[in-house]
Amino acid sequence: MGKIFLNDLHRQNSILEHLLSDAFLRVLNSGRYILGTEVSEFEKEFATFVGSKYCIGLSNGTDSLELALRSLGIGYKSKVAIVANAGSYSSTAVYACGAIPQYIDVCNDKMTMDPKDLRMNINKETKAVIVTHLYGQMANMPAILEITNKFEIPVIEDCAQAHGAELNKIKAGNWGKMGCFSFYPTKNLGALGDAGCIVTNDFTIQEHLLKLRQYGWSKKYKSDIPCGRNSRLDELQAAFLRGKLPYLTEWNNRRKDIANIYSQRLNKLNNKVICPTNFNQDNVFHLYVMRTNNRDDLAKYLISCGIIVDVHYPIPDHQQTFHKNSFLEVELPVTKKLCKEILSIPCYPELSNDEINFIVSKIVDYFV
Repeated sequence: MGKIFLNDLHRQNSILEHLLSDAFLRVLNSGRYILGTEVSEFEKEFATFVGSKYCIGLSNGTDSLELALRSLGIGYKSKVAIVANAGSYSSTAVYACGAIPQYIDVCNDKMTMDPKDLRMNINKETKAVIVTHLYGQMANMPAILEITNKFEIPVIEDCAQAHGAELNKIKAGNWGKMGCFSFYPTKNLGALGDAGCIVTNDFTIQEHLLKLRQYGWSKKYKSDIPCGRNSRLDELQAAFLRGKLPYLTEWNNRRKDIANIYSQRLNKLNNKVICPTNFNQDNVFHLYVMRTNNRDDLAKYLISCGIIVDVHYPIPDHQQTFHKNSFLEVELPVTKKLCKEILSIPCYPELSNDEINFIVSKIVDYFV
């Protein structure tokens, strides 16, 4: 068995080589490379897929979070409630606006924002909440919105790992004021470079975002709002994404099948590992994240067997050095515990059954 990578982008893209080549030539021959037909058509198609009225293509997922905050008027010293176990992306966006994060602990099972901890920590100074759907698993949106609606606090969904996830027949991105997506190459729907978008059902927000992504312009060279920038989705990435979008549901289903195989077989290890148990529509398994007290030693063993694994994410946001000890008083016990236990193993549609069996066998060998 050769090396099994955590992600193997070449496998998917080589299968789609003709489709991607046709997309490239279509853009090349059009002579239009910025904000042309490919972008506008992808925006329509992705909005339809998600079930939103509007989609605004952007240059990457992190910009989508920042511009979403700016579209709500979040600025200097505004407080934004976020989780601390999702890789610092929300923190980066909050600080880019001059705002301050309010860190909320996560649930032990879903590893997403804990509604009870949110209720205990938000206050009149909280101006927005970013809810991250982590590893493909949607957060408990009904419970979260019940709280935020009482306080009239807008919710932004971070859907970077949840393309196509669905809860109560409502897809990720359609629960809050807007949903932010990344199309980084490793995502369930990935471009061949950086790309992102925001979906919303609010016309006013859409109009604001269209200005923010292009220098604040209402028309060429006329800037109506501050803090605009160049954050446009380019034609080439839009064309690639259009080609891949029809396959997304099939790919998500394959991810779930792989995850189900892992959990069924690894759950026989007498609680030596904790595996995902939810295989419903609200989990599209961007990552398969298991938990064990032997995380670091198991990771070394699997890598020695040619199985590439990773930790998403090893350092909670509130303990990152860029804070300069600003959050020493913040205690997030579940987040802290999870960061020491979690381990991501390969889970992508192109994995073969032989590779899946090999991965399971090596994990079993380690514990048995």
